[in-house]
Amino acid sequence: MADYSKSLINSLIENVKEYPRFSKDEIEKFCWMAVHEHKHGVLPSEYDIREIDEDLYLELLQKFKSIVY
Repeated sequence: MADYSKSLINSLIENVKEYPRFSKDEIEKFCWMAVHEHKHGVLPSEYDIREIDEDLYLELLQKFKSIVY
């Protein structure tokens, strides 16, 4: 897995928490949205199939789960 800066991960965590209708039950979805927005500059549309940085997604998800649960 790639090594991302703590500031990037923390920034994405804050973005996730600020999304409308954020739910702890859908952490995977909201982390994916944050990584998509980080890579492409916009939130995904309903059927957006553009690739994201999977390593960043997994690191963000792991960190987010460690602070939420």
